[in-house]
Amino acid sequence: MAKIVILGAGMMGSAFTVPLSDNGHAVHLVGTHLDTDIIEEVHETHYHPRLRTYLPQSVQPYTHDRLGEALVGADLVVLGVNSLGIDWAARTLGPLLDPSVPVVMLTKGLAGDGTRLHILPEVLRRGLPERHQDSVQLMAIGGPSIAGELAARRHTCIVLTGHDAPLLERIAAMLRTPYYHVWTSTDIVGVEVSVAMKNLYALAVGLVGGLLEKEGVADSGAVMYNLAAALFAQGLTEIRYIVKLMGGQERSVYTLPGAGDLYVTSQGGRNSRMGRYLGLGIPYSRAKAQYMPDDTIEGAELARAIGPTVEAMIARGDLDSTQLPLLRTMVSIVCHDGPPEIPWDSFFKAD
Repeated sequence: MAKIVILGAGMMGSAFTVPLSDNGHAVHLVGTHLDTDIIEEVHETHYHPRLRTYLPQSVQPYTHDRLGEALVGADLVVLGVNSLGIDWAARTLGPLLDPSVPVVMLTKGLAGDGTRLHILPEVLRRGLPERHQDSVQLMAIGGPSIAGELAARRHTCIVLTGHDAPLLERIAAMLRTPYYHVWTSTDIVGVEVSVAMKNLYALAVGLVGGLLEKEGVADSGAVMYNLAAALFAQGLTEIRYIVKLMGGQERSVYTLPGAGDLYVTSQGGRNSRMGRYLGLGIPYSRAKAQYMPDDTIEGAELARAIGPTVEAMIARGDLDSTQLPLLRTMVSIVCHDGPPEIPWDSFFKAD
């Protein structure tokens, strides 16, 4: 049995307590400064109001001001904050972290600095105290994993990625259950780029809901699955280009981190809801403020995080604009309130 600390009591961080508890681990769930109400509810009843289910009775909840207490004797730390919380997590966790304790990231996203793109484990590492930056083992989880399904013990298949293959296998053995299936990969770039970019391309697939609503279902009942499938395929094509450019492996694009995660993310959720508004022609800034002001839309947040860097890299010739027509369209929609005009004739260009 291991002691595992999860920082972030949102849906995925909290759902992750289920397989860990089922494996007999001691699980400490630490909320962020935004999770106080959730932690109070879990403390009183073990009911998670966002997951709408009860967490295992063995899970011990902690507020963020008790993180140091929760970390005492930890064998593994799991980071369950969203992409906007990475800097906060590095500042909060860093001074308290034993550098010999591995960290597994559930967070999905990329960052841009105006010159190049960075995977989030790089961002987290740079945010840690300098004395820890070279010693902490950072890993990440990617693949199709809806939090509610994991909490309900539905079969879920994921990839655990990092640089140390033996350590990956040791941690994977701690995570596996009869319903939580874990593979390992040392392609951390390919996995992280795939699981991040899938959010943006799921937002693109979500445009179809609004476009269909505008045009209407045909008298025969025909909808727009053809269009959705083409956007899905173009998304994977563009993810492949970015993964190769950043030094990752194509296998990650066409397996669980890329194709698998894009499929499940395109089935519904916040990216799809926002995509519908955008497909209706509502500018992103108005759709966000009017319809989803309190929601984190990961695809849109990614576009905002990397959009300026992508545009700068294209201008310098570091990215081939002909390989990224859908990405350029989504950056235009989200960052500049551009129209949802799909550049069909630019799709599926050979690189």
